[in-house]
Amino acid sequence: MRFHAIDVLRGITVTLMIIVNSPGNYDTTFAPLLHADWHGFTLTDWVFPTFLFVVGNAMSYSMDRYFSASQRQFFAKVGKRAVIIFFLGYLMYWFPFVHEVNGTWTSSPLAETRIFGVLQRIALCYLLASIVIYYWKERGAWLFSFFALVTYWVVLVAFGDLSLQGNAVRMIDLALWGPAHLYAGDGIPFDPEGFLSTLPAVVNVLGGYLAARFVQQGGATWETIARLLMIAVVLVALGLVWNWGFPINKKLWTSSYVLYTIGVDIMVMALLVYVIEMWKQANWTYFFDVFGKNTLFIYLMSQFGVTVMWMVPVDGKSLYEYMFANFWAPIAGNYLGSLLFALSWMLSCWLVGYWMDRRGIYVKV
Repeated sequence: MRFHAIDVLRGITVTLMIIVNSPGNYDTTFAPLLHADWHGFTLTDWVFPTFLFVVGNAMSYSMDRYFSASQRQFFAKVGKRAVIIFFLGYLMYWFPFVHEVNGTWTSSPLAETRIFGVLQRIALCYLLASIVIYYWKERGAWLFSFFALVTYWVVLVAFGDLSLQGNAVRMIDLALWGPAHLYAGDGIPFDPEGFLSTLPAVVNVLGGYLAARFVQQGGATWETIARLLMIAVVLVALGLVWNWGFPINKKLWTSSYVLYTIGVDIMVMALLVYVIEMWKQANWTYFFDVFGKNTLFIYLMSQFGVTVMWMVPVDGKSLYEYMFANFWAPIAGNYLGSLLFALSWMLSCWLVGYWMDRRGIYVKV
């Protein structure tokens, strides 16, 4: 049985992802719409792990048909999907394939293109979680999650430290790929979607899978809601306790962060199941359904659109900067104007999704 609440959670996640990725001005953005500088947690730090959680939710519907498939069929389908998503993410960071140097446009070499990123992490986590579930089912998912979180904790504590400069995630990425292929937005080459930190991120996908299966097996009942909330409280508590020795940190994707975010996701899922499936209040959900029906396409469109706006020059500024400085900031001020800019871009993306939905156009990978 497919629960509408799970699909709505996916749409909510995409909505927030577009908003936090496109503020009018990062320097005047409300704190909850920025990532924590290092250790800590904000609303923005909740978005990406929830995206992985809803990937796991979706897998709870699709994996059943793979259990009876041969290994070749399974890897052909799942592997192809993972490769396409990874490649799209890679192209997104390489785009627009040129950059400006001293007023002249020159090609952006592959040798300086970021390898890992948001879609790449989704692709790898989807692939690894699918393999775990295909071979070892739900029991294996639990065991893998325990092993992954504990092993990651041991590696990060035993090798290097938990600072931006000295963590094991950065060391491994520098050794494997070199600084030119890493994200440098924190001032030094360090990728928050690095190779090693993919391991605990897989658990977010498995958590979404297990939570959705639990709802499907138990149905939309008070008992299901109560058990979900109890599990969520335990996970949040474990994350907060582990935080004392292994701080909650999105950029390192620490094990405490994984437990905490899965716990919060399950709480939100339980609330949505109650409101939509039990209370039958679903007349407000269509807005999020639009994002949920073309998730990958709308996310890519939002990112490519922002990149294009940064490229187009207007009066000595980029179109992106010009729109904020000459429209939103004068109307609403720097902070509120930055938020309104993000909301307007999110709504623009929604209108495209609405147009596609009305015409039955759904882009799947």
